[in-house]
Amino acid sequence: MLLAEAYKRPFTQTMTINCKGTLIDLATPKIMGILNVTPDSFFDGGKHNHERAFLLQAEKMLSEGATFLDIGGYSSRPGAEDVSEVEELNRVIPAVESLLENFPEAIISIDTFRSEVAKKCIEAGAAMVNDISAGNLDPEMMPTVAKLQVPYVAMHMKGTPKTMNSQTQYKNPTQEIVQYFSEKLAAARELGINDIIVDPGFGFAKTTAQNFELLNNLALFKALDVPLLVGISRKSMIYKNLGISPEEALNGTTALHSIALLKGAHILRVHDVKEAMECVKLMENFKN
Repeated sequence: MLLAEAYKRPFTQTMTINCKGTLIDLATPKIMGILNVTPDSFFDGGKHNHERAFLLQAEKMLSEGATFLDIGGYSSRPGAEDVSEVEELNRVIPAVESLLENFPEAIISIDTFRSEVAKKCIEAGAAMVNDISAGNLDPEMMPTVAKLQVPYVAMHMKGTPKTMNSQTQYKNPTQEIVQYFSEKLAAARELGINDIIVDPGFGFAKTTAQNFELLNNLALFKALDVPLLVGISRKSMIYKNLGISPEEALNGTTALHSIALLKGAHILRVHDVKEAMECVKLMENFKN
């Protein structure tokens, strides 16, 4: 029924989220810049984990039009090794504090599946939580977000970053993931989480073919009636297909961003803000 309903919905939905008292209107798609403070992230390799480089990159992203900055201290690349909660906190808390000291108006998202990391980062000034596990890896995450009353990005993944590549079995990927989110949304709303964003989790427990099937069916997520975040920037579905490196995958990323926007994405999570903003502007003109 959910999938059938999607076809009846208008192409553009009015969507807003409340970040620390600021209402963000997602009628025009917004950009979330990726700032990793890890030594082993799949693309930037943690090159922004030194404070000056980190702040310069943040300034660049904000000046180019990023609405959100997503800080992560735990690499979620396939096969990534586990990082202790203490180490993750040691990475992200100074990053949040430094960022807000230099750019007090910045809207910071904390990329973590741990409730304690989320709580301490929100207390340090972050505005929203981006959870790759949608609460599956920490049962206290959703109750914590509900208490904090901040926007919550719930992503689809099976297993953990270390095991997800072996968990790509689906009968109907799109239908199963939409159903997964309908259940997650019900649980989140019952707890009192008001602003929920869903992320289909491109590259997380999905084959390349499944990733492209999801992208093709992205409009079906309108049935959920919540904002949709898409994270495909420089991922293997692009660079492995083209026989290139992540560093060479900007053009392919832009091509797929265009498709995601035309199919209803509200937020693009990206490494390259300027190019993503250009994509948004062109696609908005195209749709209008």
